[in-house]
Amino acid sequence: MTAAELLDSLVFDRDGLIPAIAQQHDSGEVLMLAWMNRAAIDETLSTGRVCYWSRSRKSLWRKGETSGQVQRLVEFRVDCDNDCLLLLVDQKGVACHTGRRNCFFTAIRDGKAETIAEVVVDPAKLYGA
Repeated sequence: MTAAELLDSLVFDRDGLIPAIAQQHDSGEVLMLAWMNRAAIDETLSTGRVCYWSRSRKSLWRKGETSGQVQRLVEFRVDCDNDCLLLLVDQKGVACHTGRRNCFFTAIRDGKAETIAEVVVDPAKLYGA
């Protein structure tokens, strides 16, 4: 199967989106979950810089375009049902808009929600707020 045939077989939701998990390529750390449409996939594969679809802004979102916290694509993977993507990336800086390394910083431990990762970079510095 060619890459083009694989991309043509992807299963997008009714809004034309597919979930994409970003994982740090060398450590295995799960960084974030976002959404991609076909245009975001095509741009990511052609440029090597990860691009998502912003559901809130309804536009392409080039990771790091405002914060500088860019994701470089190392490997593009598709799950067994062709309905979810795994992007192995090299993350520059933090991945989360809260200034944490990843978006999964809340855990339930002993029946309580607990913050398990501190802010690394003040979000105001990332976004000029």
